[in-house]
Amino acid sequence: MIAVTHAGRDRLRIETRGHVLFTDQPVEDGGEDTAPTPTEMFVSSLAACVAFYAERFLRRHGLSTEGLKVTADYQWAENPHRVGEIVLNVEAPGLSEVKRDAFERVIDHCTVHNTLSVPPVVTVKVAPPEVAAV
Repeated sequence: MIAVTHAGRDRLRIETRGHVLFTDQPVEDGGEDTAPTPTEMFVSSLAACVAFYAERFLRRHGLSTEGLKVTADYQWAENPHRVGEIVLNVEAPGLSEVKRDAFERVIDHCTVHNTLSVPPVVTVKVAPPEVAAV
């Protein structure tokens, strides 16, 4: 389970499997800029997933992981307000040309990318307010 709790102003504390992460908003948006925004974390999770699949592919094929880097950039879209485009750039200096097509197929199907391609059903349940004892 992942639990997100309010940690003051726009700061949120995220706990999962004993790990703690935070999100915040930039100063110009009312936050204190102490951590990435939730949207930056979302895009980061895609980049990290691609990097993980890339690293595993390289190691599995006896290729160097030295210099492996995935960068991500994104653009907004409206109606509804959302991330409209994500561009990932993968640098894998240890990749051989003979393995390039297989590498691209593998990293294109990381779990997060698959989830974006075939979106899950998302259900939001709002807990009823606690009844104050009289």
